[in-house]
Amino acid sequence: VLRSLGIPTRVITNFNSAHDRNTNLSIDKYIDISGKTLHLTEDSVWNFHVWNESWFIRRDLGSFYDGWQVLDATPQEKSKGIYQCGPASTRAIKEGDVNLDYDSSFVFAAVNADYVTWIHHSNKKKERIFSNTRKIGKFISTKAVGSNSRVDVTANYKYPEVKEISFKITYAQYKNSLLDDRKILVTAV
Repeated sequence: VLRSLGIPTRVITNFNSAHDRNTNLSIDKYIDISGKTLHLTEDSVWNFHVWNESWFIRRDLGSFYDGWQVLDATPQEKSKGIYQCGPASTRAIKEGDVNLDYDSSFVFAAVNADYVTWIHHSNKKKERIFSNTRKIGKFISTKAVGSNSRVDVTANYKYPEVKEISFKITYAQYKNSLLDDRKILVTAV
């Protein structure tokens, strides 16, 4: 419909797409002390999710947010009382401006939520044991104009992930580093 009105529009696919039901910007997984998964949250990670982007001038948000806007025709959550999503500025999503209207926090979580594992103790206390900051929002893609090639648009949604630095140390060095007030924690090779 938007293309027929002359508004540039394209389809976007996000792989490892987060569905953050409680809007805390993380996907929480709970396990008991034996490692069994507990179903205490409705958060989920989908293999992929598809939405549209359209090019708008954003007089309501300011020119900083002009450009591609996310519009999801298949929203799974209510926004302001009705099932809708967008238009959320991809610039706002990339910059982490999650307090803007039009579901920027929901889309931010879809592409950039942390995947957090918690131990849920019997006394209702929870303990964070692992956080994966790289799992969500992979290979965000659209189709190239004039061909069937894939165009990676991940950089429109998020800054590059920090790369891990790989180095080797001996086990003795590793053991000594742990004794030194745990100032350095590395994986022994």
